[in-house]
Amino acid sequence: MAEREIPEQYLDGYALILAEAAATGRRLTRDEIASRRVLGEQAAEAGYGLRTLVSAHLSAAREAWPRTPGSADRALATVQQAVDAFAEGYERAQRIAVRQEEAARREFIDDLLYGRSDLGRLAERAERFGLRLSHAHAVAVAQGPDSYDEGHAVPRRVEHALISRFGDRSILLTTKDGRLLCIAPGHQDEILTHFAKQAHAATDGGRVAIGRPQPGPGGVVHSYEEALNALELAERLELDDPVLRAADLLVYPVLTRDRQAMSDLVVNTLGPLTGARGGARPLLDTLTAYFDSGCVAAEAARRLALSVRALTYRLERIHQLTGANPADPAHRYMLQTAVIGARLLDWPAQPV
Repeated sequence: MAEREIPEQYLDGYALILAEAAATGRRLTRDEIASRRVLGEQAAEAGYGLRTLVSAHLSAAREAWPRTPGSADRALATVQQAVDAFAEGYERAQRIAVRQEEAARREFIDDLLYGRSDLGRLAERAERFGLRLSHAHAVAVAQGPDSYDEGHAVPRRVEHALISRFGDRSILLTTKDGRLLCIAPGHQDEILTHFAKQAHAATDGGRVAIGRPQPGPGGVVHSYEEALNALELAERLELDDPVLRAADLLVYPVLTRDRQAMSDLVVNTLGPLTGARGGARPLLDTLTAYFDSGCVAAEAARRLALSVRALTYRLERIHQLTGANPADPAHRYMLQTAVIGARLLDWPAQPV
């Protein structure tokens, strides 16, 4: 595009302005400057490169160069003023084009993630941004200590790392509600894995959740919602993993699908702990640490900064109050499920 021959229309009146200014020493008039700006805008909209356009102006100046002695300084001043006005118009048109492109991209992303647009029309718009929505896609969402937008250094750094390794590869990196998002083909898990690594580092230890690959035009929004739900679960369950996969957390939506049943399980199983000295929280934390450590008493005691003897006493107290023995496999599943439910329902801080 930049190497096409420049049409004469973008140099219209330029030679005459140069000749008159060189002869009289006058500067360009307001109307002449405005005309140069308009031509610059038109050239930018037509897709011509600025370097080639400037070269064309210099070539035209050479052809029309005045022969009058002493006019060289005036001619150069005129060339500078004309090219500067032309470049100003060119840059203004480019800024408008960039803003329009950014607005169109943001509108597309909003429609894509909220499923507000006609799916057929959405698929057509997606191809402009390198996505083929007829294929399966997966979404990764990164959340850090700060809120990020398109102009933030963190998204640019992560995008550079992805492009450097994978090229474009139908990757769309963006931001939404202060989080980083990466949309990639569902069969290329290595892209989202690398995104998770780069985003975790760039956000100073932020957390990343990866949704499952989902097919069709609506697949992106489904995978995005799974990733958001995984982040919410991680916060409520106080999970330490920096990278979470929705596929590994499917048990939690199943457990909370019937909230009333889960509430009943929590109250009936763990409710007696509220009668302990200090309330239910210390014993509930003991069960959490015990199950999270694989039911290894020594590891659970270390996590709680207790002696093994003190931990064993707490487990025995739990057994006495609830009638369920955490060390007994027959009771363990019920207790562990109730503990998960308590964390999901924020019990006992919130009544259920």
